[in-house]
Amino acid sequence: MTATQSDLASLSRYIFRAPQWYASIAFALLIAAIAGVGAFDSQYILQDAWEGIFFIGVPTVIASVFTTPVDRRLSGQLTYNRSSLLALTCEIIVVAVLSIAGIIAALTKLDQQFVFDVLLFSLASVFAFRLLIVMAVSRTSFLVSLIPAGIQTGTAAVLFFIYSETIRVFEVGGPLVQKFLARGDKAPAALGIITPRDFIVLGIISGMYALAVYGFLVVIDRPWRRSLGVSALDFLRGFIGHIAEGTRELEDFFEQMGQQAVVPVTVLSFRREGGSEKARFVLPMIHPGPMGEIGGGNLPRRVAAQSEGLAFPPHATAGHDFNLVTEREVDTLLETAQEAYERIEYSDDASRSVRTQEGDAKLLGQAFGDDALLVATYSPEYADDVEYAVGLAAAAEARSSGLDDVMLVDAHNCNNGLQGEDIGHIYPGSERSFHMIQAAKGTAKELGMTKRGRPKLGVAWDKTEWLPADGIGPLGVRVAVLDVADQRTAYVLVDGNNMEPGLRDRIVETVEADEVEVMTTDTHIVNMVESSNQVGGAIDHDELIGLVTRLVDDATADLEPVEAGMESEYAEVTVFGNDRTETLASHANAVIAMGAALAGAVILAVTAIAVLVFFLA
Repeated sequence: MTATQSDLASLSRYIFRAPQWYASIAFALLIAAIAGVGAFDSQYILQDAWEGIFFIGVPTVIASVFTTPVDRRLSGQLTYNRSSLLALTCEIIVVAVLSIAGIIAALTKLDQQFVFDVLLFSLASVFAFRLLIVMAVSRTSFLVSLIPAGIQTGTAAVLFFIYSETIRVFEVGGPLVQKFLARGDKAPAALGIITPRDFIVLGIISGMYALAVYGFLVVIDRPWRRSLGVSALDFLRGFIGHIAEGTRELEDFFEQMGQQAVVPVTVLSFRREGGSEKARFVLPMIHPGPMGEIGGGNLPRRVAAQSEGLAFPPHATAGHDFNLVTEREVDTLLETAQEAYERIEYSDDASRSVRTQEGDAKLLGQAFGDDALLVATYSPEYADDVEYAVGLAAAAEARSSGLDDVMLVDAHNCNNGLQGEDIGHIYPGSERSFHMIQAAKGTAKELGMTKRGRPKLGVAWDKTEWLPADGIGPLGVRVAVLDVADQRTAYVLVDGNNMEPGLRDRIVETVEADEVEVMTTDTHIVNMVESSNQVGGAIDHDELIGLVTRLVDDATADLEPVEAGMESEYAEVTVFGNDRTETLASHANAVIAMGAALAGAVILAVTAIAVLVFFLA
């Protein structure tokens, strides 16, 4: 992950779930009642609260209830939970603006007319905000979106029209309508200042804000369409859907910008003498992201559910450009892994493990027949994802040195979060990439000369009580201990996304085995709330080390003779694509950085014009 991508990943701090529609409505009515007590001045506090509910809460309730059916009738996609949350947000905006205006009026010589003028501004602003969200979520046209967007502001305007003397001034509807709808005598005194001019001004300002929203979206959207061929509104809709209700709309956006890729899927299986599988290492050469269960974020758990033996799905040498665009692509990988598994030829011949180092790169390797498992780490130096091309080159170098098939794992076990410029990214052409390639070659040569024997395997697993918020996914901690020619090698797999600096080294020093390596799955389930939620960031290090030590002891007690075999197949999947992640991140970060400034400039310009309208009207 690069620094640009980490900035985009940090958007996960905004993740939340939209409350149920009835909860939003109840909270809106409570806020309206409190606002009514502060805004109106009758003889009874309950009367003030009721007037607040009626004049402030009723437009919110009507917007909550009717926005969704109106929007869907117009081919939109707003749900009741979203429309209720949107209406509640708009009500809070109005109440906050009115509160500030009331304080200013109390501290100055400004009168009630100033407060009502500010109310008109807030209602127009609410209309503009709703228009932005409706266009983003429902992807309807500008003119169509005006209808559901205007429900809240329109309802408030209708109530003010009826409960003021304006309806009498215009003589709307004849005597019958005047009798039943002219309710000026029932209205709070604060509404007595409303005149026909106010409704004209509200219409003009709302129109100006609507045009400003349209122009803002056109300017923001143009770079996305030119560079990625997709709309920024599609990304906004998908992101809102994902964070608010956990929908898959974000995957639809990623699928539009995705590219086809052919990736190797390697399976290393161990079976008992009776033929039943004891453990299975599965390594699709993709990145399990981008976040949560979107794309391949849940790949490790899916792999574990498919395996007969205890599954070990470590992290491959692939970065965010190899994120799957949809979870459906995981099915393709699992089918390919099953095909590779069914083609495995087993052998009872294995080598002792060897460790080589070139520069910062350290590789632990162990051969099974003519194949080998290689695990790469840069600890105690920081490192994040290893680029796809680097992994392919390193595996090819190992094969050229005598190996048939290679499972190259990125241990992904030491990083400093999202700090720095490149965050330990291992990219083609860098010195660190050549260190890995050279170490792979050296490991393969040593494996050809090391002592061999019949492998014994023991496994252990603890789901743990830790949760994704603690940096630990549902697979918990898994351990495989291999005993070959009187040498014991412990492979520790933690279901998490990278590891706090120094923790891996403490585990390696503590565990009683001849060779130890610690890996993480890089599951992005743990990144639903925080963009950086590494193993050891939220949990006690000593507790994790104690758990690993116990599991290694359990796995050692479970040792029994096994046969091992490895096979690879190739899967064609849709991934983000070459440099698409960086482009997406750059555009999104630019929108965040410049969008607020542009929106502020647009608001100031429109507000200035609106003030002139007030003076001229």
